[in-house]
Amino acid sequence: TGQEKRSFNPEGPSSWPIFRWSHDDKYFGRVGNDVLSIYETPSFGLLEKKSIKIGGIRDFSWSPTDNVVAYWVAEDKDVPASVTLLEIPNRNEIRKKNLFNVADCKIHWQKSGDYLCVKVDRYSKVRKEKNETKYSGMYCNFEIFHMREKQIPVDSVESKEPIQAFAWEPVGSKFAVIHGESPNINVSFYEVRVGQAPILLKKFEKRACNHLFWSPGGQFIVLAGLGSNGGGSLEFVDTHEFLVMNTTDHFQMSDVEWDPTGRYVTTAVSYWKTKVDTGYWIWSFQGKILKRINLEKFAQLLWRPRSSTLLSEEKQKEIKKNLKKYYPQFESKDRMRQSKASKELIEKRAALMKEFNEYRSKRIKEYNENKQRRLQLRNSKLSVESGTLSAKI
Repeated sequence: TGQEKRSFNPEGPSSWPIFRWSHDDKYFGRVGNDVLSIYETPSFGLLEKKSIKIGGIRDFSWSPTDNVVAYWVAEDKDVPASVTLLEIPNRNEIRKKNLFNVADCKIHWQKSGDYLCVKVDRYSKVRKEKNETKYSGMYCNFEIFHMREKQIPVDSVESKEPIQAFAWEPVGSKFAVIHGESPNINVSFYEVRVGQAPILLKKFEKRACNHLFWSPGGQFIVLAGLGSNGGGSLEFVDTHEFLVMNTTDHFQMSDVEWDPTGRYVTTAVSYWKTKVDTGYWIWSFQGKILKRINLEKFAQLLWRPRSSTLLSEEKQKEIKKNLKKYYPQFESKDRMRQSKASKELIEKRAALMKEFNEYRSKRIKEYNENKQRRLQLRNSKLSVESGTLSAKI
């Protein structure tokens, strides 16, 4: 209707987006001065008509699947920093983790809501200079919250190297991290398992990438080098066996977008970033180039959202349960697609071989049928008993 429901005055610390919505659109929230304000729809009034007082709150994020808020609080003298999980609307604190020597935190939810990662930037020393806080001896911790397990256990992964990027597998239990400094940029893959700390699955060393782009369906990932420092590098990886399917590049690439099905990827050079060679390329999930589109002043490309599945949850579970039965077929087809010889060439070779075998069989048959005639022409006779050939001269 365009009717104004409520207006807000900016106050306190803020980061974009200022208003953040719950997964079901029933609630939205914002951070104020030492408060977290949660509003409910459709009234747009404060939940229970009051904000939640949280001294030193810096940032918060909603779970993508549940009405749970994760927020972090900065250190205050002898009081450590902390990460807290809060249920909405009952405001129950379901988990809290205290953290020491904290400079900053970044909250990363897995798309399925099964896991939460808080990237914690920590310091060894801190000093004040002209009202400015300076940190030294920086290192990083990844605090992994197991959201679906009893009492929400937390595991920790430490990295002494600078972190360039972090990304959860949308559907699955893996996460990827780009770490190190140029030219020694590495990409590590971890898997989260029940009852044990995250396990390092694979480490790719000396990679020219600075961004991670997982397929919406998981398993496949693109390691991309965006911007002037990235060089437009592209690496298509299957994390099932950590097979590098293709290594290529798209010069001056500024954007990477997966289609909702996970079958195609677009890379783009935006006019907002550069004025030359703008346009987009379309790739298969395996890194095979399908189309190159050059467009003057091209700005942005977005895929149309995929409609919700028509299959029931029970049917989806049944398919996933029996998926292993079809793995050999899928792997065989994948190997055929990845082969240097295309499917059409393989089929052509098979047809030629079949044609040759048919021609060979036909000639062998003719040869055997004309055997007696050949012997007569040679004025020879074949000993039936010994199989030897004698000739009359």
